[in-house]
Amino acid sequence: MLRFLGRGSAFTDEHNCAFFESGRDLVLLDCPMSAYVKLKRKDLSSYARIFVLVTHTHGDHISGIGMLIDYCYFVIKNQVTIVAPSKEVMEDLSYLLRRIEGCGDAWYSLIETADLHEPWFDTQIATVHTEELAGKCFGYSLKVEGESVVYTGDTGVLEPFEKYVTQGGYLYMEISSVQTPVHLYVEDIRPKVVDMVNAGVHVFLMHLDDEGKIETMMKGTGAQFAPLDEMSMEDNGKLLNDIFGITDSLYKDMCMNDRKDHALIFSYLTELGKTIVDADRASFWKWDKRKGVLWTMSATGVDKIVIPDSAGLVGKSLREKKTVITNDPYSDPDFNREVDLKTGYRTRSVLVLPVADINGNFIGALQLLNKNDPKGFDEVEDSKKLSLAALVCGIALESETFLEESHHDKLTGLKNRMGFYYDFGGKFKEYLLPQSGKTMSVFICDIDKFKRVNDTYGHNAGDDVLAFASHLVESLCSENDSVYRWGGEEFVMVMRDTDLEGAAKKAEEVRVKLMNSDIDADGTTIRCTMSFGCALFDPNKSIEENISVADGRLYIAKETGRNRVCKEDS
Repeated sequence: MLRFLGRGSAFTDEHNCAFFESGRDLVLLDCPMSAYVKLKRKDLSSYARIFVLVTHTHGDHISGIGMLIDYCYFVIKNQVTIVAPSKEVMEDLSYLLRRIEGCGDAWYSLIETADLHEPWFDTQIATVHTEELAGKCFGYSLKVEGESVVYTGDTGVLEPFEKYVTQGGYLYMEISSVQTPVHLYVEDIRPKVVDMVNAGVHVFLMHLDDEGKIETMMKGTGAQFAPLDEMSMEDNGKLLNDIFGITDSLYKDMCMNDRKDHALIFSYLTELGKTIVDADRASFWKWDKRKGVLWTMSATGVDKIVIPDSAGLVGKSLREKKTVITNDPYSDPDFNREVDLKTGYRTRSVLVLPVADINGNFIGALQLLNKNDPKGFDEVEDSKKLSLAALVCGIALESETFLEESHHDKLTGLKNRMGFYYDFGGKFKEYLLPQSGKTMSVFICDIDKFKRVNDTYGHNAGDDVLAFASHLVESLCSENDSVYRWGGEEFVMVMRDTDLEGAAKKAEEVRVKLMNSDIDADGTTIRCTMSFGCALFDPNKSIEENISVADGRLYIAKETGRNRVCKEDS
């Protein structure tokens, strides 16, 4: 499909110039000087013919044509064919090339589109640009690689091109971040772009005056920036600069990371993967084999997602232990459309690279969406480019897994005391600040007469009771609650944004549910009860002092009959 030697407007360093290859033909759409400089680095001698389709005669579109003619005639020994979309444009080009550029008539061929009979050419499309260029501005309808392609050139209106745009076809349209009467303004054209993308049109943006603004303003439309030619040295230099910028930020932020987790690493590595292969979105998935789910450690463009490990292309990649690529996801039975349906995002291409630990066990996956190339992802080249990012992701995830396992109790699966204190250095940290104004409560609970269970039914039965009680407490946790095995038969629940009454209510819910539950304890059905001590977390006290308050109330609950909730000191 079309590639670009530059996609900028007249006010940028690299002006708009698209090209495609058909057999041994090279076809350019305009040729500014910035494009000519890049063309010299290509092996132009490998082409049998070179065509330049002119949209109009602004300098930022055709200023390199004279030099291209000279270079091809004297160095490559080849003649360039310049194609004018109308008689008026042909007359302007003739004057420019002969009288200003000084090109000899024998050095090039100048024809109108009426005399162009090539399988890749359909028609020129007259459009409206500046008043001074009335009747002299055109776009083109082409057939490239068997696909319908519409190229707008410079235009202030989209209407002349719409009848040529087809479902599944490609539209390369100019767009501006500044509202003027001579260009397509991003805010005005955004709804139409969304409709076209939803209708299955591949929309690419070009002639960009401010890529940063346009990217922000067009976010979520499904349109992509026109793909730059990978052979461009400047583009490769920019890519390397972007990669080094991401890795430098990662290094600096990790050296100052006070969050005590790996979230920064995964965030930067997904951004790195997205940049390396020029994709629209990237996500890194962790495989939680114990729960049978996949969830995003980091994702660009979306919130955290949790799915069954039997679903989607990520699940397929991990099950089959291989890279999975589809450049037609809506025809792939393994593609999960639910996220697209919920968000309105349209996925056009997917690459999933499974990630392993140092023992070769797959533990996660790096997923890229919508490569900025109409052909989509290439399994060999793109996998090679992503290999280092995937390797570091694997090492980071393995480290995260080891850290997480050290924070969890093996029997119950709950976090242990180490996990408890780790969370107070992370997600509970702001609740430790007196000035935050945030409310948090805790309760500590204990299985009543647990020693009697062990003595009567054995330690296997005791383990079953602990596992049952821990799962019950965990099942009643909201998103703001966290439960920990404090030791032995004791558990602690921390409840963010919950006052003392709320904590007592939650404790009572747990107490009643456990009291009425039948527990299979090593083959014997038994019932158990719990006692609870609740406390409102005081940020002016230490963590240990707050737990001590709740523990004191647990002691009162035990001494005053057990199977009860105590929230006061008397």
